[in-house]
Amino acid sequence: MLIKVKVFPESKKEKIIRKKKDSFEIMVREKAKEGKANKRVINILSAYFKVPESKIRMIKGGKQRNKIFQIIE
Repeated sequence: MLIKVKVFPESKKEKIIRKKKDSFEIMVREKAKEGKANKRVINILSAYFKVPESKIRMIKGGKQRNKIFQIIE
């Protein structure tokens, strides 16, 4: 399954908002440096979909706000 994620780094609160079936907005506290925000997004997606982090892979958008992730079920 592919999902689109818009990430908001350095937010005051961490939360995930489902916009559509395959589209999410995720707010994280981490800064967008050294991949810290990306790692936290993967952690949040792992908890949301109840799959191990190893089953979530970033396909596109490593250094951008809009990203595409693949979740292997």
